[in-house]
Amino acid sequence: MAITEWHEDSECRASIIGQLTRDTVPALWTQLQHWQPQIPQYEVCLKQIERVDSAGMAMLIHLLQHAKSQNCHIMLSFMPSQLNTLFKLSNIDALFAEHIQVTER
Repeated sequence: MAITEWHEDSECRASIIGQLTRDTVPALWTQLQHWQPQIPQYEVCLKQIERVDSAGMAMLIHLLQHAKSQNCHIMLSFMPSQLNTLFKLSNIDALFAEHIQVTER
């Protein structure tokens, strides 16, 4: 079974490492529901995501909403092409454009 990690790199940046799929999302979301950002903007680096599916996309949407409810704006960096494709196919890419930091992969 794949393991996915939330690794806090600094007080304003974390990385998601591994697969973000229906098999890994429940355990990760259980952990992240209790996360309480204390700053107005936070970066979540997706560079080390090996695979993402629609469950992973949904979890990221919930993470953005969770942070927003605590007055924190999340920027997603190093967006995997799979996730970009899922956003476009779901017709929500425009809704999340303000959360995507343009970076070279």
